[in-house]
Amino acid sequence: MGIVNPEMLEIYDEIDPVLLEHVEDVLLNRREDATERLLDLAESFKGDFKANEKAIAEWRSGTIQERLTHSLVKGIDEFIEIDVEEARQAASKPIEVIEINLMAGMNVVGDLFGSGKMFLPQVVKSARVMKKAVAYLLPFIEAAKDGSTSSSAGKVLMATVKGDVHDIGKNIVSVVLACNNYEIVDLGVMVAPEKIIAAAIEHNVDVIGLSGLITPSLDEMVYLAKELDKLNVQIPIMIGGATTSRAHTAVKIAPQYKATVVHVNDASRAVTVAGNLLNSETKEKYHKTFVPNTMLFVKAT
Repeated sequence: MGIVNPEMLEIYDEIDPVLLEHVEDVLLNRREDATERLLDLAESFKGDFKANEKAIAEWRSGTIQERLTHSLVKGIDEFIEIDVEEARQAASKPIEVIEINLMAGMNVVGDLFGSGKMFLPQVVKSARVMKKAVAYLLPFIEAAKDGSTSSSAGKVLMATVKGDVHDIGKNIVSVVLACNNYEIVDLGVMVAPEKIIAAAIEHNVDVIGLSGLITPSLDEMVYLAKELDKLNVQIPIMIGGATTSRAHTAVKIAPQYKATVVHVNDASRAVTVAGNLLNSETKEKYHKTFVPNTMLFVKAT
């Protein structure tokens, strides 16, 4: 047994193939001399400052998107503000850095996590880098909104469900929606279902957004859908978070709720989904697509 330092975890596909073979030989007991071979190999894996300098130089010589993606995947925040500022200078609006550059990097993180090549501690590190990047951009985003007289596109309640303290994804969705003229009612993290229901009714929201990163959050979302249905609430729900999926949303959550339940797999799609849910011409199609008591589901667009 061992306590893992998440900062030392590597993405599985990026582990040196020779090292990986030797370690797997030990873990899977594939050779009688596996231990001796691994100890011999370990002698060659000692700190090499010059090699580290070279790796950083190669990373920093990439395109702005490559640098941002690398920072997010590796959980490195050393250069994130410098790179975000460069991306902001090249963008027509500050929000585009989130919607385009940062979300592209987080999509890579999501794909690696979903395929089992990244683990929760690494995802948390990525989320911290994302949080720092968004925090840097927020003043520019707010300044860009000054003088706007656009009417509200709708009111969205956002909450991380009971038992879950992760809010990076929820906060990013809130920023993106707010920049598209949606009013946000943010209840924060570890929000009890009763509080979510009460706030949704009190504020007369148009959409409920539920977020969760850990597996127990999935059960909380199912329970909340059941409670909303008992009260005959008809507010559409957007589901998001690292452990959520289209399949789970369609098979476990949607059948518990008469209104529409949609899985949104990243923040960049939240605006489109919210718009479709509130548009009189598209909301009926969405409801039929995600109708409860069926196994049918489609990708939210």
